[in-house]
Amino acid sequence: MTDVNFIVREPLLDPTQRVIGFQLSWQSGVKNVEVDISTLSSLMSFVASEFHDEEKGFLLGDSLIFLEAVPGLLKADGLRQLYAKNTVLIFSKRYFGDPESLEVIKELREQGFGICLRNADITALERSFFSLITHMEVQLDASNLASQAKMYAALKQSNVQMVARNVGSWQDFDACAALGLSSFVGKLHLTPRPNLTQKGLNTTQTTILQLMEMIRKNADIQQLETVVKRDAALAYKLLRYINSAGFGLRTEVQSLKHAVTILGYSPLYRWLTLLLATASTNGNSPVLLETAIIRGRFAELLGQPFMSKTEAENLFVAGMFSLLDRLLGLPMEEVLSTIQLPEPVVEALVSRSGVYGPYLALAEACELNSMLVQSLAETLKIAHDDVNKAHLSSLVWAKNIASA
Repeated sequence: MTDVNFIVREPLLDPTQRVIGFQLSWQSGVKNVEVDISTLSSLMSFVASEFHDEEKGFLLGDSLIFLEAVPGLLKADGLRQLYAKNTVLIFSKRYFGDPESLEVIKELREQGFGICLRNADITALERSFFSLITHMEVQLDASNLASQAKMYAALKQSNVQMVARNVGSWQDFDACAALGLSSFVGKLHLTPRPNLTQKGLNTTQTTILQLMEMIRKNADIQQLETVVKRDAALAYKLLRYINSAGFGLRTEVQSLKHAVTILGYSPLYRWLTLLLATASTNGNSPVLLETAIIRGRFAELLGQPFMSKTEAENLFVAGMFSLLDRLLGLPMEEVLSTIQLPEPVVEALVSRSGVYGPYLALAEACELNSMLVQSLAETLKIAHDDVNKAHLSSLVWAKNIASA
């Protein structure tokens, strides 16, 4: 296989729509080819190195990382570098029928790894397997929920967590949630949920847009502070974000004036973009907001080596705004009419063109498992390792922001 592999991700949601993990996998130029041990091991090594910190440990908190596996990985270097309690290894049912492979799975379970069983018929599953697996992939049958509910209720007695695959609609997700299933949602999380409780801007978002416009016009700091003080919750949240681990400041910022003194107006604008999205109250899934944060940071990191700090921050804004229409329940044209953005940002949002468009498109492609990933990276002259580092770094950054 080719050495040019790009990491793509799929989010895992619990029944409350909270993002509890990701499946990470390599994408190469060849589809439907089973990856070999060395390729899987290299993915594990890369994931382990990017998510490990000597002092902080595992950088994604309590998130789970799902990785496809084969029994031969037991001796692979990559496996030994992973955090066992945060890693779930996915094994096909066929390996459970082979005594030698079964021993490997037992050993991995004893080491603390989660084990996810794939391609198994629940009704014909040997009871002895239940002590070996922590998760089991299931296919939702929306036409026969009653019998599925009984089956899943029986499985719950074994403490095996059921994970639904190929959940194609929010109606299907809600059916899974009612049965207590977590779900891998593919591209579903980018589809706005129907029956939004609110469309358009709320009071806080209107204030944020006013502040963004004032910053764009280089308004006096005292004028900005006057507007912020009208919304105590907004002021508190803004300072929390600026002081979060994701921003990396060494001294605590105590006021908006202090923030501007240390940061300047451009970073403040970027943080208001983040606040604009998080202030949404339209009932969308939390995964949509997290995706916007990841996409913004991912695009920014991709562009940093090639442009100025201010331009890279514009990439963050473009990434965040690229999902703002879905977060607000408004058409993109209407979103863009509410605030003046730099022309390159507008070009990126409308047509993925201009100087920022390709970076945004590349970040987007990695979350959609699009076959355009490699060609976009080559066009931008970004090495695949650099794309992958930016991708995983953006997941860590978003986790820090979410906990702020």
